[in-house]
Amino acid sequence: MPVDNELLDILVCPETQQPVALASADVLGSLNREIDAGRLRNRGGDVVEQPISEGLLREDGRILYIIDDSIPIMLIDQSIELA
Repeated sequence: MPVDNELLDILVCPETQQPVALASADVLGSLNREIDAGRLRNRGGDVVEQPISEGLLREDGRILYIIDDSIPIMLIDQSIELA
């Protein structure tokens, strides 16, 4: 089940307060290739092991917050730096 649109309208990055939007399939595909190779770490330093099916991309395109079972995980340490 996808994230509710009303929730998406009010969510912002907890670090910068920038708006977030659903990540594209291209972004998710790139991250999942890194996960398959064992190279992707979140900002807390933990290796990301599970494929990402949904995520929220910060407006500047530098940070992704994973959506797990329709629940956005808006914790800075769990986010993924893209830049």
